[in-house]
Amino acid sequence: MLSSQTKDATVGETMRKLQQHGLDVDTIRNNTKTSHETLNALIYKVGFRNNKTKYIKEATEILATKYGGDIPSTAEELMTLPGIGPKMAFIIENVALNTTTGIGVDTHMHRIFNVLQWVDSKTPEKTRQQLEGWLPREKWGEVNYLWVGVFLGKKCSSRKRKVLGKRWRVLVRPKLFNS
Repeated sequence: MLSSQTKDATVGETMRKLQQHGLDVDTIRNNTKTSHETLNALIYKVGFRNNKTKYIKEATEILATKYGGDIPSTAEELMTLPGIGPKMAFIIENVALNTTTGIGVDTHMHRIFNVLQWVDSKTPEKTRQQLEGWLPREKWGEVNYLWVGVFLGKKCSSRKRKVLGKRWRVLVRPKLFNS
């Protein structure tokens, strides 16, 4: 939830602050321990912090009351939480629940996949749909490890895009269809 429109280093720093504060569903719900203002101050450096503070408070309340402090068991249920869209829901599902029903596509992946001409789309959601249309389902879970891990939300130079695209076309993409 914090990562949208925020650099990874800032998210890491913010997560450390939240952990030092005693981050969990109960401490976030407890207004004495973590008021709206306190939470907003803890996540001060992240983009859209006011909205994210509201989403975190609302989501933790839902997690506590509806899911016993745990997370929902499907991407579909995760997307009902405030501040959780398809990208985050599919990544959480893949990493935390060890199941994959979709590909989490962010704006960086959307741009790169269009540059590589693997898709022709205007939005990350359309990119996701097009990728899922041609990429074998058993490979969906690997997409985020490969692409998010490679770029880590950083701007990809033109040269890096060309090199990575060439490596992918030569080494990886043919194997997807021959395995």
